[in-house]
Amino acid sequence: MARSTVEAQLVALRKQRELLNQKEQVLLSKSHDKTLAQILQLAKDAGLTAGTVAKAFAEVKPGRISKATKRPKAAKKGSLAGKKIPPKYRNPANPMQTWTGRGVTPGWVQALKANGTLETAFIALPTATS
Repeated sequence: MARSTVEAQLVALRKQRELLNQKEQVLLSKSHDKTLAQILQLAKDAGLTAGTVAKAFAEVKPGRISKATKRPKAAKKGSLAGKKIPPKYRNPANPMQTWTGRGVTPGWVQALKANGTLETAFIALPTATS
């Protein structure tokens, strides 16, 4: 008996989904009609013919980005980008591990920060003697 109840619920849900799909199509159609009317009015105001609009529409290549929709350029990299810099921190537990202070923070630095002892790992820069 439970099987027929589940099947009846599924049939009801499918019917609801079909009705919602139909309503969606009606709403999209109304939206498209409104947009098309606006396009036609703009074309008439500009003195364009249907042939001109159709030709321009046919000339647009798929995937081509027009000047109006170009993506913004990436931010310029800093002057030190890609250049090697000396490390600022050395792991007290393993002196072979160092960190420049850039990029992803290593686990040992995170642990030192959590303990509040990051200063113990700081590598003192040599001072220039004059």
